[in-house]
Amino acid sequence: MPDQARRATRPIRFGVVAPLTSDLPTWRERVRRIADSGYSTLLMPDVPTWQPALAPTLATAAALTDLRIGSWVYAAALHEPSSMAWEAHSLSVLTEGRFEMGLGAGRPGIEVELGRPAVSPAERRARMRGTVAALRTFDGPELHTPVVMAVSGPKSEALALEVADAATFVLPPDADRAATTDRVRDFAGRRDIELALHVSVVGDGVAPFMAGPNLDTAALRAADSLVILPSDPGAAAEEIQRRREEIGFTYFVIGADFAETLAPVVAELAGR
Repeated sequence: MPDQARRATRPIRFGVVAPLTSDLPTWRERVRRIADSGYSTLLMPDVPTWQPALAPTLATAAALTDLRIGSWVYAAALHEPSSMAWEAHSLSVLTEGRFEMGLGAGRPGIEVELGRPAVSPAERRARMRGTVAALRTFDGPELHTPVVMAVSGPKSEALALEVADAATFVLPPDADRAATTDRVRDFAGRRDIELALHVSVVGDGVAPFMAGPNLDTAALRAADSLVILPSDPGAAAEEIQRRREEIGFTYFVIGADFAETLAPVVAELAGR
């Protein structure tokens, strides 16, 4: 019960994955609107060659508004620990502590698709551990860059419990809700840690960079999937509160295409 009580007092917050997929002035205006709507964090995916690099794009966003910024997420399959850690530390310094490092193993096969050598799951986890260790060294005693770790199985869950500040679960669209609830509750019961939920679908829309384009949104609704929220703000607010109360999620991450749709939800629930 003590862990559950602590989770109940953690405020709800909202992040937006906002890749640069338009001309620069349009993206800048989108970033400003996101900030004005009460979202806490602007996030960028780590997808080399598809868009400008993560770090300079985030630095640009940080200069436009007072939003927190973050990676969603650095892919360990694509980077060495020291380079990821130094970049994350640098973003923390340049934003005066407004950067959050999202860190994960990386989508299976992503490095091969980019013409790089394959990286085993064990090596990916080793890189994740090494990245956090290097980041803590770079930060020193005066700075603590928050780490949100993407977890997909027992070994990555154990790593997140050991070294991360928050965790987001990599969930297939058809993940059983009851089983996922038990899994997340068990995880959070072992340590007081922020729980983030990656929401890739709102209504019938699928967010770019957050999921594949061919998801059956009707099937997701029928399955009560955790990767989807209703497009109606009232229904979305009820569902978010349900997920907080039943499972413990307090950090909800959506795609930029839905930021205006869910702005009333943010106005109602952020900080509560």
